[in-house]
Amino acid sequence: MKDPDIHGSSRIDELDPQHLGERCLDSSDAKWKTSRAERYADDAERLSSVSCSYQRVHTPRDSVGRHGFFGHDASFVHQDLMALDHERDSHRSRFMSDAERVLAADPSRTRESFLEIEASTAQGEWHERSIESVLDALDVNVKTGLSSDEAQRRLARHGPNALEAEKKTPVYVIFLLQFCNLIIGLLMAAALASIALQEYVEGLAIVAIVTLNAVIATIQECNASNALDALQKMSSPQCVVLRDGRQQQIPSEQLVPADIVILATGDVVPADIRLTFSSDFKINEMILTGESEDVLKKYDADMSKSDKLTADNMVFASTSVATGNAMGVVVETGMSTRVGAIATLLKGDKGEGKTGNCVTRFMEKYQPKMTPLQRALHRLGVIMGSFVLVICVVVFVVGMVRGNEDPKHPERPIWLNMVMISVSLAVSAVPEGLPMVVTICLSTGTAEMVKKNVLVRKLVAVESLGASSVICTDKTGTLTEGKMTAVKMWGDRFEYDITGAGFDPVGDILFNGISQKSDNAQVRATLLSAVLCSNTSLHQEQRDDGTTMWVPMGNSSEAPLVVAAAKAGISREQVMESYPRVAEIPFSSSRKMMITLNELRTDAATFEGVELPHGTRYLANVKGAPNFILQNCTQMVKRDGTITKLTASDLAMALAAVDELSSQALRVLAVAIKPMPRMPFAHSEDDIDRKFECLSQPLIFVGLVASIDPPRVGVKEAIQKARDASIRTVMITGDYLQTAIAIAKNIDLMPVGADTSEEAVDCAVLRPRNGRYLCDPDIDEITSRCCVFARAKPEDKLEIVKSLQRQGQVSAMTGDGVNDAPALKEADIGVAMGLAGTAVAKGASDMILTDDNFCSIVAAVAKGREIYANIQRFVCFLLSTNFGEISIIFVAIAAGMPNPLEPLQILVLNLFADGMAAVALSLEKGDGTVMEERPRPKSQQIIHGRLWILVLVNAFLIACGALIVFSTGLHWNFRSLLTNDILAGTDKSEGADRFKNVVCMRWGGMTNGWKQYSNCAAKSLNGTFLFPEYASVSAYDSADFSCRGGDYDCMSVGVARAQTMAFIYITTMEMLRAYTARSFTNSVFTNLFSNKWMQYAAIGSITLTLCVTNVPVIMDDLFGFAHIEWYEWLYSMVFALAMLCFGESLKCVYRRRDREKKRWQMMEDGFSGMMLEIRNLRHHIERLESKTTDDHDLLRVALHTNRSSTTSDSSGASTPRSVARPSQTDRQQATKSSKL
Repeated sequence: MKDPDIHGSSRIDELDPQHLGERCLDSSDAKWKTSRAERYADDAERLSSVSCSYQRVHTPRDSVGRHGFFGHDASFVHQDLMALDHERDSHRSRFMSDAERVLAADPSRTRESFLEIEASTAQGEWHERSIESVLDALDVNVKTGLSSDEAQRRLARHGPNALEAEKKTPVYVIFLLQFCNLIIGLLMAAALASIALQEYVEGLAIVAIVTLNAVIATIQECNASNALDALQKMSSPQCVVLRDGRQQQIPSEQLVPADIVILATGDVVPADIRLTFSSDFKINEMILTGESEDVLKKYDADMSKSDKLTADNMVFASTSVATGNAMGVVVETGMSTRVGAIATLLKGDKGEGKTGNCVTRFMEKYQPKMTPLQRALHRLGVIMGSFVLVICVVVFVVGMVRGNEDPKHPERPIWLNMVMISVSLAVSAVPEGLPMVVTICLSTGTAEMVKKNVLVRKLVAVESLGASSVICTDKTGTLTEGKMTAVKMWGDRFEYDITGAGFDPVGDILFNGISQKSDNAQVRATLLSAVLCSNTSLHQEQRDDGTTMWVPMGNSSEAPLVVAAAKAGISREQVMESYPRVAEIPFSSSRKMMITLNELRTDAATFEGVELPHGTRYLANVKGAPNFILQNCTQMVKRDGTITKLTASDLAMALAAVDELSSQALRVLAVAIKPMPRMPFAHSEDDIDRKFECLSQPLIFVGLVASIDPPRVGVKEAIQKARDASIRTVMITGDYLQTAIAIAKNIDLMPVGADTSEEAVDCAVLRPRNGRYLCDPDIDEITSRCCVFARAKPEDKLEIVKSLQRQGQVSAMTGDGVNDAPALKEADIGVAMGLAGTAVAKGASDMILTDDNFCSIVAAVAKGREIYANIQRFVCFLLSTNFGEISIIFVAIAAGMPNPLEPLQILVLNLFADGMAAVALSLEKGDGTVMEERPRPKSQQIIHGRLWILVLVNAFLIACGALIVFSTGLHWNFRSLLTNDILAGTDKSEGADRFKNVVCMRWGGMTNGWKQYSNCAAKSLNGTFLFPEYASVSAYDSADFSCRGGDYDCMSVGVARAQTMAFIYITTMEMLRAYTARSFTNSVFTNLFSNKWMQYAAIGSITLTLCVTNVPVIMDDLFGFAHIEWYEWLYSMVFALAMLCFGESLKCVYRRRDREKKRWQMMEDGFSGMMLEIRNLRHHIERLESKTTDDHDLLRVALHTNRSSTTSDSSGASTPRSVARPSQTDRQQATKSSKL
């Protein structure tokens, strides 16, 4: 905002209505002097009649409802209602009726719906009413503005002009939400059970793992930014208002309805404002509409029948002034503005009307929307929880009925033994490392995505993008550069290509590959004239990283002309000195052109090589709509710079060129000149219509310049990659339908030959009845087939996204403006642009593209799919190992065997052995086929179909092998397998210390065979034990040893040895299983060593196994293992290798089936490709035939017109001042003559 001390006097003088001839305000003073008591009394009666219904949907801001209106005299009513804000004085009644109607039709509609109705009602009234009516309703004088006292009163009533801040979720709440997961709940239940049974090591270990996972997830989520904070920062900090009859600069937060605001180039609009005066005033509304084109605003525009997205006589908060100046009255502030309505949609309606207990309300308030991964993990948790509950109950009942005791702890009661076994089952069933591995996998994925120019704000969003089946994208700044660029020129029947992109003045102007920017007089004259007829300049700005960038200042539609001229070496600053401007006629919707009059300071007879008439001192430069300019042209500039007559044939060719360029989604401007020996009017002439009449004809046509918002580099390829991955790309834009279709075809979004009526639609079709949307089935039918949506409003984007979600699609929404923010938040995954994106869009998104490149989206999709495939790999791996452990315990207990695994042993397996392998699987690079598959269904579980077969088969192999190894261990230690047999066949020592004979029969290998073993301690002569630990010795060598009374170490150690063998088998088998889990079909030997992390995991697992089974204190005191012989090690490991072979055989069957399926798929794709090629070929032939017919028609028309002209000339007729455009009738007659 400019300093009022510098610009104040000039701006107020320029914008003073009295200085401007009291335009549009002739009757205002008279109306202010009339009495309004009668009208206020009518308003009072109307408001009182609907006060009850109004109170049900909105709380009044003051006490008018309490006072009532009856029994008050007219003066009191006048004074009271003068203080009412506009929301209750002019449109509340309409809002209330709409609110009651919607509530009656659909009670589920929330306060958000009423706010939308209210906003649309207000906007509908302000731009449709006259200036006098608006000023009268707001009770303000445009000449003096509000008084300071009145402004303070209104500020107290309406509140500050700021957006309401959304309360941030506390850190402790984010931390607690990490525990709202069924898997975490099962883990915590197992931990509490362990602690209650005084198994503190197991319980505390589980709690530590769960807490660490919660801390990691909390740190990630705390880095997210708040969308409403970003909206608040966008507000204009200062604004210039008219108060107490003079200009003042105030903070924008102090702005109130009825304030008179003065705007100039570069200002940010502080509120929604109804214009009362404007002069060449253009607004950039990209932040609201998503379109980069500046919009001309006029205070006297008639909007009663307009269907534009934004009214031409209003400006909206947070948009920016591109050029010109204006004055207007504030009609909406704060949350009542258009940006405020968007903020309301972002904010939602958290916590209102919730019922239930405190936990339910807590979850409803803070629990975020679940992504597909969260839903899949939740379903998995439910399945596992139900399964574990059933298994635990069955095992407990069976064990109690059978009276199972524990040979390691025979002193325990049976119920306590079964409780401990149930805890073991719970621990084995729950993959303790799963939440942490998922977090690590997603965190690693975010780091990888940063390298692909994708910044992830929420961890779970990584895989969600990979699940996307539809990408809804804005056009401007996403599929296109968001920078209008001149790409074509046309003149004298020649078409030229302009190279380069964006605003960087580096490029060339080519014809057949040969540069034309230096020697072609017609090209240089076109660019010079266009620059002289522009108000836009080009300069460099410093970026944050120290580099520079070229930025245009002024009208964005003139930027491509200035940049193209700069590529030819024509600088606006230099030519303005050589050709000073003496007059200007600005562009208007009625004139369709802009004209400047420039003085030639030199006596040169040429204009960039164009030969001007002798004595030319002034030159009018004209640019605008080709149809309007060409009809005023009588001459044209040739390539060599000569000026010749513009014949009918030349005109027809020029118009055909305009049509052809427009069909390519190019914005075409015509450039013309008019040389004059003297000024055609006086310098003091202020009649703009007379000036226009003098300068607009006859003209000399110079050339055409065609501009486009170019597609981003690689967008076509990215769309094709998405199509190959069966992902729909849907373009949602504010452009007109035909423009959107042309751009869609330009980037191959819409296939060549496609039926545009089926695949493209104007969003007005979605809401044909006074803005009311169609029913859901009708909208779903449209969104299921269309890939282009034109003239979209923010609420249209929301409806489209919701419709796609109703159809089961996982939608990704990309965008960069404020208008995209609600859809970004509603979509399954929101992707904002990092460079061109607003802070609002970034705050509402889940991901941010740091390079604004659509190609990065496809790369992110591929990475997301790869991450999800990795999640499937390690979840499949963990489930197979956990189900195997469950089966081991369940079968052993059901068969009456001792418990094969203790809770802490299972915890070591799940957290460390399995956990390291799972982390390695999460870092797998994949086989490169993820983008050849279809998006997974939204309801698909993580493990499904074939994966369940792999899980169950591998779980069976783990369980079967472990039970065989455990049974072998029991047999080698007791010659028995069942608990009762072990207890009955073992001689328990009782009483005082005495010599002991046989305790257990133990296998000593092929050499030693079966021997009797006892666990005793060496005893000295004085009767004290020399060592606290026990040693296993042969009973035949126990002459100097005695045993303690009441010890059962033979049974304890025997079971521990069998458990050690089973543990070694399981760790070996699960490590081999991790290698096979790297691919669901490929052999384990395919790229065996490509994942270095898997090698690290294998080394870590081996080291862990050696440590817990050999280090004395860790082995026996902590984990309950025992030392085993070398042949027992070998037996366990070889048996694991044997089981691996069975698992790999299943993959061979799958590989054979996949090869057959792929062969049929290739045949089907080849047939579809042939049909598409045939359709494209037919369309190409039709276009060639149509173009050939049009060319023939043009030549016939030109020949027919030339013959008529020759006949007219021979009869002595004078040459007309201008050449008439060939009519459609002429074309038809020429075609008919040709056929005859």
